[in-house]
Amino acid sequence: QVQLVESGGGLVQAGGSLRLSCAASGSIFSFFDMGWYRQVPGKQRELVASVTSGGRADYPDSVKGRFTISRDNAKNTVYLQMDSLKPEDTAVYYCNAIAIYDRRNYWGQGTQVTVSS
Repeated sequence: QVQLVESGGGLVQAGGSLRLSCAASGSIFSFFDMGWYRQVPGKQRELVASVTSGGRADYPDSVKGRFTISRDNAKNTVYLQMDSLKPEDTAVYYCNAIAIYDRRNYWGQGTQVTVSS
């Protein structure tokens, strides 16, 4: 089992940057694939970045070139660097962990990101 706590959300102007952090505890961090999702009211939660336990990152086209996911296994933390933010990036951002041994999902509580135009 793992507990996830996100931080770093806030209000930023369009074109600006934010860095989200997700601190994990309770298990061996390197045994988890990690991801960031976002959700707006009335819409499904969508994946915006993922990084495997081995460090391979992937992004949907909507954020490719603007968002960068990274992980620091020594600090049990995954980051999401968000640059060139757009108003449509406004959402609650959630950290996700998937255990590589049983594929069980874990979620953080979410952090609000608001991009003003």
